[in-house]
Amino acid sequence: MSAQSPEIATALISFTELVGLLQRIFVRHGTSPEVAAILAHNCASAERDGAHSHGVFRIPGYLSTLASGWVNGTAVPTVSDVASGFVRVDAGNGFAQPALAAARALLVSKARSAGIALLAIHNSHHFAALWPDVEPFAEEGLVALSVVNSMTCVVPHGADRPLFGTNPIAFAAPQADGAPIVFDLATSAIAHGDVQIAARKGERLPPGMGVDSLGQPTQDPKAILEGGALLPFGGHKGSALSMMVELLAAALTGGNFSFEFSWADHPGARTPWTGQLLIVIDPSKTAGQNFAERSHELVRQMHAAGLRRLPGDRRHRARAKSLETGIELPVQELNQLQEWAGD
Repeated sequence: MSAQSPEIATALISFTELVGLLQRIFVRHGTSPEVAAILAHNCASAERDGAHSHGVFRIPGYLSTLASGWVNGTAVPTVSDVASGFVRVDAGNGFAQPALAAARALLVSKARSAGIALLAIHNSHHFAALWPDVEPFAEEGLVALSVVNSMTCVVPHGADRPLFGTNPIAFAAPQADGAPIVFDLATSAIAHGDVQIAARKGERLPPGMGVDSLGQPTQDPKAILEGGALLPFGGHKGSALSMMVELLAAALTGGNFSFEFSWADHPGARTPWTGQLLIVIDPSKTAGQNFAERSHELVRQMHAAGLRRLPGDRRHRARAKSLETGIELPVQELNQLQEWAGD
């Protein structure tokens, strides 16, 4: 089934079909079937939910990275049970999501036993949205928090050169009679992928997003990407949170800081080689079975206070529409995906 807009021809594809298509692409370009399945589901989920900067837009970056030899697409993570509430995973220079999948059962078991558990992933690459990593925990009644650092592209507040990554923070909590409360925010003023999309479309950015190669404020996304840098959100507050992410995601896990790796010997590489930290809490140990109801009451009061859109609302609306009518992609983009898959 297809649709036509005045500007660009589009086609509709089901979520299941998109997952399968992306799986074939990943396997054809060097990942194991197991890694392909995880990355394809993650990427298709972002596209399904309208998070386009982390959906199929990322596929060229994945493929160029795999072709460069920078990342190991067939890596098998090594899970270590290091303490009562602590799990450590060496991703083997592979992607972070398969490392999370390998450790997930142990992490949940520890969280339900001790009330809280931590997962430290290092030697890993994360090139996707962070909310898919935490949302499944909330669907099981758990609270989850995750941080991951990335590549150097953000100037700390008061500094004159980039040092931090976009360094997102994701949070998820269960809610009675509703979808889990989930948000995923970069500690930079704007996500790097959104800057890339704006540059591709020839759009200008709002003020305060970044600087050019001379350190001057700019609304030109190309100037930010070509020698410039992003700014942290909220000035010194966002900068402090970004520093916190570096410490938790890199220093605590044994991963690289955002400034500690170089793609110089791997032309085409795009993925950051860093670390990720997840903290999972079982709220039944403190709030009993009442936590999800309390979450719902907070949401109810936020609506009563006049708030019309909560974190995650837009994503859930996009998800419902995509599952009902299909995921809309430009025909040219879909044809390119099929070509990469060898279809």
